[in-house]
Amino acid sequence: MTDLQFDRNFDVTPGNADRVSPLVRRVLVNNPSPYTFKGTNSYIVGSGQVAVIDPGPDDDAHLAALLDAVKGETVTHILVTHSHADHSPLAKRLMAATGAITLAFGAVEAPPSSGLRLDASIDHDFVPDQRLVDGDAVSGPGWTLEALFTPGHMSNHMCFALKEEQALFAGDHVMAWATSVIAPPDGDMGQYFASLRKLLDRDDQVYHPGHGPSKRDPLPLVRGYLAHRRMREEAIRARVAQGARSVGEIVASIYADVDPKLHGAAALSTTAHLDHLVEQGKLRKVDGIYEAT
Repeated sequence: MTDLQFDRNFDVTPGNADRVSPLVRRVLVNNPSPYTFKGTNSYIVGSGQVAVIDPGPDDDAHLAALLDAVKGETVTHILVTHSHADHSPLAKRLMAATGAITLAFGAVEAPPSSGLRLDASIDHDFVPDQRLVDGDAVSGPGWTLEALFTPGHMSNHMCFALKEEQALFAGDHVMAWATSVIAPPDGDMGQYFASLRKLLDRDDQVYHPGHGPSKRDPLPLVRGYLAHRRMREEAIRARVAQGARSVGEIVASIYADVDPKLHGAAALSTTAHLDHLVEQGKLRKVDGIYEAT
């Protein structure tokens, strides 16, 4: 058992600029799905001279909503947590409309996937104007955002810490409504574990995620994420030891409590767990088949 508990209480109207704190407004994209929940959250930080975090998919209505929300203000920075297709594509059009620069860890080199296509397929066209590394800071009047490199969900995933409010824009790294999908080859479970542990050393008081509601007192959620992943990994290792040979067989067994619509995503995370077990020497992979050591 784990103490992981989800919060799916998120009654938000797409396109509205909702104030979630003195320095932060949230605008929800109307792109709901089993993988994006009610949609992608874009955030506006500051007042007068502002930053936009995760402009979202290439969506006309959302671009209009963001521009309406910042009417009379200057967008100086567009920050992107990661280049999945529900987070980064609108950056190009928002930049053209506002003159802002785009900032992120960088582009990814993973090849386009030939397998399951999620809403979170990779935006291979995204390349930021300015690359950020862990600890870099971006600021405006009354706000400072510090880059926190958190690979795992994606190799270029970054969170952004708003120092003035002890808040963390967590992207898809940690969300209150569901666990994050780790999809190889770009997603990496070993990196994801390390990036979760990285959060335990911080004193953030609230997470503003890429999907779903914000989460106050977030460290118990992070610990729950870690415990949940360890539990899944041990269950996967045990199923292989019992003779399971295919990812589908493992998913049908250990994800029996999950909506079958999400089994495709579960298969991706299961593959990431299997690869992590091989890295740790707890399994071996022979001719594409995972075996107990």
